[in-house]
Amino acid sequence: MRKMKAWWRRLFYVAVFETVLIGMGSAHDYWDALSKAIVFFEGQRSGFLPQDQRVSWRGNSGLSDGWNYNTDLTGGYYDAGDNVKFGFPMAFTTTMLAWSVLEFGDVMPPNELRNALLAIRWATDYLLKTLSQPNRIFVQVGDPNSDHDCWERPEDMDTARTTYAIDAPNAASDVAGETAAALAASSMAFRSSDPGYSETLLRNAITAFEFADNYRGAYSDNENVKYNACPYYCDFDGYQDELLWGAAWLRRATQEDNFLNYIESNGKTLGAEDNINEFGWDNKHAGLNVLLSKEVIEGNMYSLESYKSSAERFICTLIPESSSSNIEYTPGGLVYRPGGSNLQHATSIAFLELVYANYLTHTSQAINCGNVYVSAQTLRQHAKRQVDYILGENPMGLSYMVGYSNYYPQRIHHRASSLPSIKDHPQFIACKEGSIYFNSTNPNPNVLVGAIVGGPDENDDYEDDRIDFRKSEPTTYINAPFVGVLAYFAANPSFS
Repeated sequence: MRKMKAWWRRLFYVAVFETVLIGMGSAHDYWDALSKAIVFFEGQRSGFLPQDQRVSWRGNSGLSDGWNYNTDLTGGYYDAGDNVKFGFPMAFTTTMLAWSVLEFGDVMPPNELRNALLAIRWATDYLLKTLSQPNRIFVQVGDPNSDHDCWERPEDMDTARTTYAIDAPNAASDVAGETAAALAASSMAFRSSDPGYSETLLRNAITAFEFADNYRGAYSDNENVKYNACPYYCDFDGYQDELLWGAAWLRRATQEDNFLNYIESNGKTLGAEDNINEFGWDNKHAGLNVLLSKEVIEGNMYSLESYKSSAERFICTLIPESSSSNIEYTPGGLVYRPGGSNLQHATSIAFLELVYANYLTHTSQAINCGNVYVSAQTLRQHAKRQVDYILGENPMGLSYMVGYSNYYPQRIHHRASSLPSIKDHPQFIACKEGSIYFNSTNPNPNVLVGAIVGGPDENDDYEDDRIDFRKSEPTTYINAPFVGVLAYFAANPSFS
């Protein structure tokens, strides 16, 4: 009987989906979505909040971070719906925000470009602090085990704010390499508006990269970190990609040949030819290949041709019409990879497609995928399908961005959003006292505008359930690439 109900519900959703598509076409307000995607980061802020804080239901938090090392580690972002600051995904988020600005900032309205730069700076100010002591990198603040045992507002945190550091000669190539990438990319984003800050970021990017390269290994193999970084943000896929990724961003930021030589001479030993078709906080291969393709396509740097070939093989796997297509899609057309927080794949893949499309446009090239040629137009259409799905053109008729449209998730897996705001309820809410809000079926009292949740399952189904964190939890690294994606489509409203 339950299967029969699910079948009828599925038919109903598909019918609604088709009606919505016929009725609305692609009439999305991408400017509004862009604004919301950026303001989301203000809801994730840790530290002393500024006077111009727009997410007004948040308050100061994590003000003693770094105390056990007698250093200031306030600031930065909570990566998702908890209250831990994980350096690995935070650095990746920063890289993607900066890359969004570098590729698409010129089409952003001045106020949104300013907001995007503020979002980057909130992270880079913190990342600079993680490098403030010689031969040491701070990789995490907050004990995730005690944190995840509570349902508590960040403003009320009384769980251990343990600081986790890696000291040389112990290895942290992944976090340090990603931090180098983040600071190098951000240095370019600030180059015209704040050249002094840009120089500081670049100098520290080089320092981070030297740490990453000199002491090779994964940070989550360190005994002092392992049981607190894992299983949340372990380095599951190896640290080698972050070394190449950091070097690639330093090459782009400096144009120095030593970084080009590093990429050329270390590519094989660091697994560049593995051609792993993935891109996210733990695996940089596809992004690395797209990034380096720019020099081949636009600068005729043929010594990097293998990276361009790998980028195009990756893109061919995304195109359903291609004979090498091997990525899974939901019946409604969403990129799908198992494991939770699926929309991180949809936003990052859409971003890479748009970036590569821009590169192709400069030379009027197309990609040979064997049985089909893929043009810049094809890549943009494919990316747009992912964007429009997220914004509501899907079998559920649901926007997976909170606050966008009239129908979006109400019960997201997010402590600060689901608990009464400290502005409305100044009394302390202890660790276990928050459980009644976690288990409640009521909508979250605070709307975390712009948050993109983990998203639906492989059948396009989504239950608005706070407990199901794999679907209902937003993360910074889902939103970060989407900033660039939305900027492109906002500036190109007639694209179809």
